[in-house]
Amino acid sequence: MSALNRVPSLMVRAGTASALTIAAVSGSVVVPGVASDAAAATPATKALQIAASKKGSPYKYGATGPRRFDCSGLTLYSFKKAGKKLPRTAAQQYNKTHHISSKSRKAGDLVFFHSGSSVYHVGIYAGKGKIWHAPKTGDVVRLQKIWTKSVWYGRVK
Repeated sequence: MSALNRVPSLMVRAGTASALTIAAVSGSVVVPGVASDAAAATPATKALQIAASKKGSPYKYGATGPRRFDCSGLTLYSFKKAGKKLPRTAAQQYNKTHHISSKSRKAGDLVFFHSGSSVYHVGIYAGKGKIWHAPKTGDVVRLQKIWTKSVWYGRVK
């Protein structure tokens, strides 16, 4: 039963309880100016869904969509559609994100592949060790398991 369906029966049992109390009991309190975890994650979740919707789109170096993408073009496009601005290249995107540990990663975070201190590829973390990305020339946007430990994670601010 959803929280909305429980409210009428709670109102009957609560009698003169305030709407705020009923909302608190149902778990749907909204405090102005304070975003819940779900609301804060919305742009990242939306970007992830947008990237997934581009499954099968061809890779093209320098492309930023809507039909063809390179790796950072896919992340740029997905976050732009979700209301967040990112710079053009994977390295620039890494420098604009809040760097997080692999333990802190969530679906919608960016995954940066690096060699030493140089970032060379980016994808959007989908959970369970997988990313949505535009791999390389001759390939298409797809979901793939992260294939190396040489990755850094970034959360779009």
